[in-house]
Amino acid sequence: MNRSKIIAILTGAISIILAIAYLILVQLLDYRDMKPAPISQFDQAPAMISDYWQIDKIAKV
Repeated sequence: MNRSKIIAILTGAISIILAIAYLILVQLLDYRDMKPAPISQFDQAPAMISDYWQIDKIAKV
């Protein structure tokens, strides 16, 4: 078997192993109980920022 074929098979196997490990990791993270933060942890009142631009005249060049 040529060296290039061995390297191709090896890199393909590593790629498949990494893909399966990634899928298992995603599944494990997806099954965790994710609870939202309690409202009591937010001390400040919510703020709203508004920005408004108006162009009245367009300068002629």
